[in-house]
Amino acid sequence: MAIPTLQVPMTGSAETVLEPDEVRGFVDDQLGRLPVEGRSVCVVVPDGTRSCPLPLLIERIHRSLAGRARRLVVLVALGTHQPMADARLATHLGYDADGPDRVYPGMTVLNHEWWDPDSLVSVGVIPGDRVRELSEGRLGDPVDVRVNRHVAEADLALVVGPVFPHEVVGFSGGNKYFFPGVAGPEIIDLSHWLGALISSVEIIGTRGITPVRALIDEAAGMIPTERHALCLVVRSGAVDLHAMAFGSPEQAWAAAAEVSAQTHVRYLDHPVRRVVSVMPAKYEDIWTAAKGFYKLEPVVADGGEVVIYAPGISTVSETHPEIEEIGYHCRDYFTAQWERFRHVHWGVLAHSTHLRGAGTYDPVGGERLRVRVTLATGIPRATVEGVNLGWADPAGIDLEAARADPETLVVEPAGEILYRLRRPA
Repeated sequence: MAIPTLQVPMTGSAETVLEPDEVRGFVDDQLGRLPVEGRSVCVVVPDGTRSCPLPLLIERIHRSLAGRARRLVVLVALGTHQPMADARLATHLGYDADGPDRVYPGMTVLNHEWWDPDSLVSVGVIPGDRVRELSEGRLGDPVDVRVNRHVAEADLALVVGPVFPHEVVGFSGGNKYFFPGVAGPEIIDLSHWLGALISSVEIIGTRGITPVRALIDEAAGMIPTERHALCLVVRSGAVDLHAMAFGSPEQAWAAAAEVSAQTHVRYLDHPVRRVVSVMPAKYEDIWTAAKGFYKLEPVVADGGEVVIYAPGISTVSETHPEIEEIGYHCRDYFTAQWERFRHVHWGVLAHSTHLRGAGTYDPVGGERLRVRVTLATGIPRATVEGVNLGWADPAGIDLEAARADPETLVVEPAGEILYRLRRPA
């Protein structure tokens, strides 16, 4: 579904890299117009798995809002990622290790506590019939829409975060910072499983309103809070910005996604036999580093291999031990045995299918997978093979030799740029 083209304030383009003063000026201009006097404001920002010049942005946001708003809370959108420790939060947002008070007086910084029911409030239920309509018939269960109470109880919520191609929703950003960013498990599970039913390779990098985007936009419309967004297009591998758009989460996201589609997608003429995804240190487990597979799967030949090279990673998931119980499998493995797996968090099932990629399953022939996935990490071999993935010793990966191999694509850093095959003319 296409998005109506509406003008929103925007600066930059796919061809530009904004100077810090341009960023400061745009933020000052846009936030200076927000009606925040005497009101409580919740600023929703990404966690450390997203490239973003947050210290620069938070400094301007604080300068603009702290003196006018009655209360200012910065809430880190974890989804179901592990919480950021105090030292990492300080670096992430640009303040002292002792806390934000000296640099950002009057501003509170919080992780989204997705595991704590007391941190969540229900803003309504999406009925089953509406879920069926939004999901184009794939799902039909009603869903309780719970969101962090700091968002629901604020007068104004401001999303600040980047837009990238995304394996669940098409392009990240906008209302995705509410759902799943600061949401309860019900809508997280439903939205992620819907994306898995469509499949990562089909939905990633899809422009416009995908069924998952339609679902999270519906949920966001139930939040009883005035919503705005500063959507960013970040230069991959850096924290420079190509562009910024400001407005409603729906329209600012749409404007930024058009630029992201030009800057965060690379096209190849032919598939490759092997990919080595070199993962940056910001990914601390396979749950997050799996982006090194999601964004390369479309260009791997049948029977080929993706190697996730991350010697510093020592665990599959910090927050979802269930993945080690069920392992990694294709979508059809779960849908064909639904009664066996339906009790598992659907978000965990979705992650499993996203990393294992395309494949088929039947009770007689078993599971047939299109490509191989190999972890060259610090995770023990028994653990890796126990979750149905291939193992390689990272010390045995010769990146220079891989770069010289015409059948191998080395991507460094991996995780943000989507690779696709160019369609024949």
